[in-house]
Amino acid sequence: MRTTTVRRRLLAATALLPLLAAAACGSDPTIEGAAGAGGPAASATEDVVSGLTKSEAAAALLPEEVRRAGTVRFGSAFGTPPSAFHVDQVAKKPAGIDVDFSDAVARLLGLTVQREEAAFETILPALDSGKYDVGTGNFGVTTARLKTIDFVTYIDDGQGFAVKKDNTAIQPVTDLVQLCGLTVGTGAGTTFETTLNNRRNVCTEAGKKPYEVKAFSESGALLTGLQQGRVDVEMSTINGLRHQAAQEASGTRFLGEFHRLDVGFAFRKGSKLAPAFQAAVNQLIKDGSYDRILRKWGVAESAIKESQISPPEHA
Repeated sequence: MRTTTVRRRLLAATALLPLLAAAACGSDPTIEGAAGAGGPAASATEDVVSGLTKSEAAAALLPEEVRRAGTVRFGSAFGTPPSAFHVDQVAKKPAGIDVDFSDAVARLLGLTVQREEAAFETILPALDSGKYDVGTGNFGVTTARLKTIDFVTYIDDGQGFAVKKDNTAIQPVTDLVQLCGLTVGTGAGTTFETTLNNRRNVCTEAGKKPYEVKAFSESGALLTGLQQGRVDVEMSTINGLRHQAAQEASGTRFLGEFHRLDVGFAFRKGSKLAPAFQAAVNQLIKDGSYDRILRKWGVAESAIKESQISPPEHA
């Protein structure tokens, strides 16, 4: 009896992530308007890309060999809404903020997207080896990454925390010392993992028990870990955690923002593609397509005024 009950619970938890992803693209108005704090979202099935046409000015900035090839190779990480996820877990149809911006920029540049799904932590190293031209995965612009990677920014997201909905003991985290003695779950190879590991000393300096960091390669496993109590707190993207908490089935509560970060397309250092991508993003901002993409996913608060190439990390 106990074995059967445990098995059922595990199966239900494993099934939750695809259900959330599918729901995010459904017709339920309570889901469509709950992606973030940027006001009501438009339908997540809205096509905001196919009507875009080539921008000769932006395309002229492409290297000649790329214009001739007519394609651009993306290494893309997929996880949970609204950044990048699969609408259909069988057909693996891509959707999300990263997907729409990638497709929109490619249309303006007159390029065809060749998208390969890859593990988040493998994408940036693969840019340097030449496996991909561009990387997407809600990559935040950090001082450490800027040493080896160039970015073209397109939204402003960042770091936040979430807990189980019935956990009222943990309040909004403004200082990592509040996490002392807790187990914090986060994504492997992310800025969250780096932040947590680099600042472990805050607890010992405060005379408190250090927090434990558990890194997960899959976002579904991270959510399950939180739901089952194997981690006390989840650290992830602001937009992702807001969207997650808005889905009743997740059983989570968003604790708030911790640190804002610019998010951008990632390139190997010195890539000649960056100026063309920057021009394309700025064209989207100018013609209003940019706002339509953000409204589609309910993340208007993540808007930037102008795309930049490798700006410094937010203070």
